[in-house]
Amino acid sequence: MAETTRTATLTIDGQSYELPIHAPSAGPDVIDITKLYGTAGVFTHDPGFTSTSACESKITFIDGDKGELLHRGYPIDQLAEKSHYLEVCYLLLYGSLPTAAELEHFEHTITHHTMIHEQMHNFFRGFRRDAHPMATMVGVVGAMSAFYHDSTDINDERQREIASHRLIAKMPTIAAMAYKYSIGQPFVYPRNDLDYASNFLRMCFAVPAQEYVVDPILSRAMDRIFTLHADHEQNASTSTVRLASSSGANPFACIAAGIACLWGPAHGGANQACLEMLKEIGSPNRIPEFIERAKDKNDPFRLMGFGHRVYKNFDPRATVMKQSADEVLDLLGIDNNPLLRIAKELEQIAVNDEYFIEKKLFPNVDFYSGIILEAMGFPTAMFTPIFAVSRTVGWISQWKEQLADPAMKIGRPRQLYTGETARDYVEIENR
Repeated sequence: MAETTRTATLTIDGQSYELPIHAPSAGPDVIDITKLYGTAGVFTHDPGFTSTSACESKITFIDGDKGELLHRGYPIDQLAEKSHYLEVCYLLLYGSLPTAAELEHFEHTITHHTMIHEQMHNFFRGFRRDAHPMATMVGVVGAMSAFYHDSTDINDERQREIASHRLIAKMPTIAAMAYKYSIGQPFVYPRNDLDYASNFLRMCFAVPAQEYVVDPILSRAMDRIFTLHADHEQNASTSTVRLASSSGANPFACIAAGIACLWGPAHGGANQACLEMLKEIGSPNRIPEFIERAKDKNDPFRLMGFGHRVYKNFDPRATVMKQSADEVLDLLGIDNNPLLRIAKELEQIAVNDEYFIEKKLFPNVDFYSGIILEAMGFPTAMFTPIFAVSRTVGWISQWKEQLADPAMKIGRPRQLYTGETARDYVEIENR
């Protein structure tokens, strides 16, 4: 538990109550209201939990005012620039950067568990061909508990470890299979001689008729997308995983719940919304029109991919993602893709416009990741599944941390009830 050195005094109807104040290692102090109902008989009201700490965590810290994102204390820009996704996975899971031997062992473990149970192929074929890949992933990941019985006991530390490795290893395979199934192409099996990102790209784009070689620039860009989305503190999907876990649900059910929450357009669908906005703009000539609409308070139109709910200054992930976007567009070109031309021109106009500078509406990570995925050839329906692949390690790290927390208890939010009070039932003939 964080250090407690002070108390806050809450006065209700002349009665005072002392509430402990916890001092975290970073971030604002936290007033502990755990015993408030028991002592004062009142609840607090906080829709969206925007001012409420629901857990104690050592994994990720965000300072939105500074534009800072730390994983176990390491800045995200350093990790994205100098590290790679599987090393970041190890860091999130175990709390420290691995030695060379530890990383080699971890990478071997993940790489050699990327295949899924062969009978799960039949599960995919139970979906309609036009099923959204996220719908497929929710079902298939939830069904993993029916195939991997030896890693569902959350009270067994070894089983928790096996489940963690399996989910990280198999999620790219499941996402790629969901994509292949949706476009009517045969499944492509993973290969142990490829790195994590290259393996995923090959499973998505290879076909049996010809050899597919992954370009290292695209592989590096995909690895950065995975790294930059690995964890993001107590967001909606992570909180969903923790809430499901608090009931004692198995790990596959918890991660499936996280995927279902991520599917919401207000959460994981932001980069897809960016591309849909570019389609609505339609032509570079119309950018000024939409810029003016974005400035008009009476117009419901909003520029997607600019600004961020948490980051009030700039999104630290966006700088690295922009570099990847520039590299990918230099490699693939944008001459034949009108959406990418619109995106590049919109970016240049917005970052130099006084209105956006004053409002600190800079392009965020979703803007650039959408551009990269579009350039690679992914349909917008695959943007959120890729996000789910990235975030799996964050969900698992939070899940493991929660299970090891002695203060864990089943989640049970309170409510501010404003409905009818007790009334007597009226027989139907008298209504």
